[in-house]
Amino acid sequence: MAPSVLHQYQISLLSSLLILLLILISSPQLILSKPQKPPPKALILQVSKHPSTLQYITHLKQRSPLVPLQLVVDLNGDFLWVGCDNYTSSTFRVVRCHTPLCNSLVLSFDNGCGSCDTKKGPRCNPNSCISYPLNPFLSDPNPNYSELSQDVLSLQTTDGSNPGRYVSVRRFPFTCASDYITQNLTGSGIAGLGRSPVGMPLQLSSAFGFAKKFAICLPSSSSNGVIFFGDGPYVMLPRNDISKSLIYTPLLINPLRRTFMNPNGEASNEYFIGVKSIKINDKVVTLNTTLLAIDKSGNGGTKITTTVPYTVMHAEIYKAFTEAFVKAAVAMKLERVAGVAPFGVCFSSKGVGSTRVGPAVPTIDLVLQSEKVVWRIFGANSIVRVKEGVLCLGVVDGGVGRRFDTHEYYDTMATIVIGGHQLEDNLLQFDLGASKLGFSSSLLFRQTTCSNFNFTTKA
Repeated sequence: MAPSVLHQYQISLLSSLLILLLILISSPQLILSKPQKPPPKALILQVSKHPSTLQYITHLKQRSPLVPLQLVVDLNGDFLWVGCDNYTSSTFRVVRCHTPLCNSLVLSFDNGCGSCDTKKGPRCNPNSCISYPLNPFLSDPNPNYSELSQDVLSLQTTDGSNPGRYVSVRRFPFTCASDYITQNLTGSGIAGLGRSPVGMPLQLSSAFGFAKKFAICLPSSSSNGVIFFGDGPYVMLPRNDISKSLIYTPLLINPLRRTFMNPNGEASNEYFIGVKSIKINDKVVTLNTTLLAIDKSGNGGTKITTTVPYTVMHAEIYKAFTEAFVKAAVAMKLERVAGVAPFGVCFSSKGVGSTRVGPAVPTIDLVLQSEKVVWRIFGANSIVRVKEGVLCLGVVDGGVGRRFDTHEYYDTMATIVIGGHQLEDNLLQFDLGASKLGFSSSLLFRQTTCSNFNFTTKA
């Protein structure tokens, strides 16, 4: 190669190297960035039962810097809300009215715009999206002007068997409320799991792109149970994937929920299932089955809740149900004794056998869309040990024409409300995309419990 040609080649090569070096210097992410971690497929929260209030509580982290919060779990709650009287965070944002997020929350008679401008900050911002949080444990719900807001929320990931890393949502919607309405709560607010567009399940699904599903597994002891956001597996020790053997029934929508905020009614965000009949020891309970359906006024039907400790029944259903249960219990040689409030049906524990699924008492079947789809309730979930020597049927007479779970907040009433005791050690998956409920019945049959999720992080 001639010297001049070689010199030109060297200059060209040097120029190319300089250009490449400049590109690398101006774009350091090309050489410094780490591989992106895949988005989580599911998230978890621990859930425990408070021994005196019987409220189910969970813990998560919010704000900047992160602050640990203790919240009460409300399965039917519209959204996450916390008391904000001393709220401090560098990433707090108020949601403005007339935005898509606000419009998904606004009630039919309300324009959704707040006008507080006395002292700008949490709970007081002009043109803010107003929201009305509910505390179902107040005797007077007392509608409280609050604001829909956003802040950082941090939860732990899971592969279904163990917890993983923590991930954060930068602008997770929640309602910033007065500390006044946290009265009677074993926590600083409510973790709302209802099917509202701003509820925790749909917001977390949207943020991370996983399935519009969540599952609850409430503990029956002082140990922690678990809440999953996302699809299975849902693995309990010893290596028992509960998601593989769920029974499914449609989740029904009550088309008319009337509240003091929305007298014209709107579709409910609560979780209803279609109980067609009830059996005790395989015998059908004779009752007025029209009470089991949701009528055109939004009354009736069977609702699942975590804010009532025991199942409550309309007086007419309760009478027929308890008479049938007592008859079956007497046939099994159980001895009835005086009731212990709030329970009307109690038995002596003397002579009552013990089984893997609790006291040996009559089984209860909630018959759903067909005779083949049955939610069976065994003694561990039907019976409450109230004192030494006395076992009571954990079902309460709800009377006629009144709300069982949130006092007079709503005008419409379910005729059966399945309470927390009946849900414990049962895994329930709420599939919001397909509007169906997957349920396991008692995990005790599988020699596991809701406290058997392995919360130990993998090494």
